[in-house]
Amino acid sequence: MLEKLMNMDRRIIFVLIAVVVIIPTLIPVSLPTTVSEPTQKLYNYIDALPPESTIIMAFDYGPSSLAEPEPMAKAVLQHCFNKNVRVIGMTLYHNTPTLAHNLMRKIAAENGAVDGEDYVFLGYRPGAVQVILGMGTNIANVFETDYDGRAITEIPMMKNVTNYDQIDLLLDLAAGSSTGAWIVYANTRYNLKIAAGVTGVIIAQMYPYLQTGQLVGLMPGYLGATEYEKLLNAPGAGTVGLNTASFIHLLIIGLVVLGNIAFFIHRRREE
Repeated sequence: MLEKLMNMDRRIIFVLIAVVVIIPTLIPVSLPTTVSEPTQKLYNYIDALPPESTIIMAFDYGPSSLAEPEPMAKAVLQHCFNKNVRVIGMTLYHNTPTLAHNLMRKIAAENGAVDGEDYVFLGYRPGAVQVILGMGTNIANVFETDYDGRAITEIPMMKNVTNYDQIDLLLDLAAGSSTGAWIVYANTRYNLKIAAGVTGVIIAQMYPYLQTGQLVGLMPGYLGATEYEKLLNAPGAGTVGLNTASFIHLLIIGLVVLGNIAFFIHRRREE
């Protein structure tokens, strides 16, 4: 038995991982979640915005990393549309516009939001720093048209939006260093309020910005999406993703513990 455990076929581990992934996906399992202060602050900030306020949502992640930021985007979009807060979508990543545009349209359709009145997706322009600085002066000078080719001046919700002075918050959904750029060039120079939802691997880099007040809120990966969904009382992709990841971690820990137990017993017998 010990020999079999120590020399387990890797295909068995793959099967176990597959089972652990499939079961929580097909059968909803609700693990206990406590909402962290950074996520609560973001929720409170958006929840306190008056109707017809405007936020920018920057989809600054690529297709390879969308698993974590996308559930956060869904939750915040749902919250904004329910609160009648208008959303301007854009991205600093050249390979993200289609993904972000489709996501905004999907969540808008589910919540009865109207393109051009409740939300608009501007798309992508090259030169991240120039885009951020340019939008601080005049958004229409950077994005002459939206992603569908409509002139910015012809979009109803953009008629009274010139630059960051009319923006109540920018939420950066990031898988890289874009949040730092938004803070340096938009918050520091134009005093634009910044919040972030980032992948788990870069979350540690964001906490100093929370301590300085340069971030009004922060969602950390799957956990942040799950916490936001809990505040909305609407479990979604974030909750499923966090539960799946939690069960996988438990399985791996269990296998590591069993493997070590088998190893030490086997070595002791040999001695």
